[in-house]
Amino acid sequence: MQFRTARRWLFGGATTALVVGVTISASSPIQPAAQRTDVAAASELPLGPAGLTESRTSRQIAPGVTHIAIERGQASADEFWTVTVGLATSEAEAAALSGKVRAAGYEPRLDRTAGPDPREPHDQPLGWTVRVGRYSDQAAADRARNAIASRGLPAAVQHTGADGHATTGPWSLDVLVIDPAGFRGSLRSELANGVVPGRETTSSMARRTQALAAVNGGYFVIGGPHTTPGNWVAGTDGDPAGISVVGGTLLSEAVNGRPALVVPDDFARGTSVRRLRTDITVGAPGGATRKVTGLNRQPGLIANCGGVGKTTPFSHPAHDYTCGNAHELVVVTAEFGTTAPQGPGYQVTLDATGRVTAARGSRGGAVPARGTVLQGTGTEARWLRAHALIGARLTVRSTVSDADTGAALPLTAKTSVVNGGPLLLRDGETVLDPVRDGWSPEDIEGADRAALYNDWYLRRNPRTAAGVTRDGHVILLTVDGRRPDRSAGLSIAETAEVMRGLGAVDALNLDGGGSTAMVVAGALQGRPSDATGERPAGDALVVLPEPAPVRPAP
Repeated sequence: MQFRTARRWLFGGATTALVVGVTISASSPIQPAAQRTDVAAASELPLGPAGLTESRTSRQIAPGVTHIAIERGQASADEFWTVTVGLATSEAEAAALSGKVRAAGYEPRLDRTAGPDPREPHDQPLGWTVRVGRYSDQAAADRARNAIASRGLPAAVQHTGADGHATTGPWSLDVLVIDPAGFRGSLRSELANGVVPGRETTSSMARRTQALAAVNGGYFVIGGPHTTPGNWVAGTDGDPAGISVVGGTLLSEAVNGRPALVVPDDFARGTSVRRLRTDITVGAPGGATRKVTGLNRQPGLIANCGGVGKTTPFSHPAHDYTCGNAHELVVVTAEFGTTAPQGPGYQVTLDATGRVTAARGSRGGAVPARGTVLQGTGTEARWLRAHALIGARLTVRSTVSDADTGAALPLTAKTSVVNGGPLLLRDGETVLDPVRDGWSPEDIEGADRAALYNDWYLRRNPRTAAGVTRDGHVILLTVDGRRPDRSAGLSIAETAEVMRGLGAVDALNLDGGGSTAMVVAGALQGRPSDATGERPAGDALVVLPEPAPVRPAP
């Protein structure tokens, strides 16, 4: 199949992949050396003005698996380091914040945000960042930030190249392409350390599974358990903050309605991007049933919100925010580890057949290797006391379904699901909906959601994304960021355009920022943005080689 310059598709038909003018057979061995060339303007990425310098280096990692490293653009002399004091979403806020800056002895500057408020007509800006100074290097900006902070003002160092406005780059991207027609391994999700709690770097997960390649996966909780909701995801460290299915087993409930990457079979066949929801119930003797509000997590803490039941302050998704619920029924399985979350409430233990073998008036203790723990708080604790009597048999049922169509998603031993968001592309069209996906800049109990929307969504950051082409290729993308001399990163809108430029028709954003990581042939690609290096993540997508043939015993 020919390269489609009108759509700027990077990849062609089922058995070949066209990369910067070089056709690589999906059945050929690994290339002895990378092939490098400058691409023509007709096939360049839709980043910055047309005609920027762009180079691509491609190599075949295994039959059906290709890695492409892309470098594009160059730093602009018009961009600089600055100190941001805050975001103003109205003229009154801008005037008030500017007044505080002047009172501290500095001259404020108002820089318009790169996009509008998604809740308002599109001619209304989200607002202005109130800033001080223009600095040629980060060290000078750091010194200014320290001085401004000493005057009692909030201050953060930022580079204007990441603001989301037009720029010439530079950008450093890595792309993995999996062709199911030639690939004989498997693409699947892998939990950090093989259990829900705890984190592990993508590099470590790749080594542990002997993967050909890997990218970081979905959103997850950073930090230990907290007792109150807040403006950051809280709960068990490493817990997926959204749906997780590993080996066909549902391990974490969905942030209902948010998108996920679904890999249903070997060779990455049938991979799709779908909005999902989960429904979990517990059935007791006599026909009594109860809706389960959580799976393998701390009761009362719903990371990224979007839960069911009496959630507060709402039930719709809210990224990087933890909703609460004083009345929860949470299922804990062996994948959570050997110890259940501790705290007040009521708890029962079920054996492998669903029979209640133990009950206690508080939460915590051992999780059976073959069985289930049910934890209740508030009204759900009272329900457990009344219906989960010693010796009774309870039935836990779970369903994963498409949030748009209602169709059930079959789970087999080969199914993997990784949470993400926002949804980027559907049927080749950009379908960004920050309000539905949880990035609305609404005010929540004092949380600065407008600043989160600007910094996370509109500004450029390191990104990880996944998508599928019309003929079934899987595309995994990572983009370095927060390094203006090397890579500016991407806004969410740019991430959607890049995925479409690479040939994806359906795509979603995965976890990014300091979590962004791609490993190819045992080597970490790009440079992590965290000062401490590669960030341990909650899960990863691993590309595993074809299993060795089983030899009959002599």
